[in-house]
Amino acid sequence: MNERIKELAREAGLLAYNPEGPPTKLEKFAELIVRECVQLCQECIDDGCVEAQEPMEKIKEHFGVE
Repeated sequence: MNERIKELAREAGLLAYNPEGPPTKLEKFAELIVRECVQLCQECIDDGCVEAQEPMEKIKEHFGVE
């Protein structure tokens, strides 16, 4: 699992790795979020966004983060 994903999971209080059992689904969950972020950025590019703020705002709005 990506080290940054592990760090974020620990920060959120989630189990990032279970050495005594099957892996958690956290890595797949994080991958799906990243893919959605990339898709939103691509949509901004396709729509002609020119400011970096536009994709950032779109991602925050999409995930309901203030």
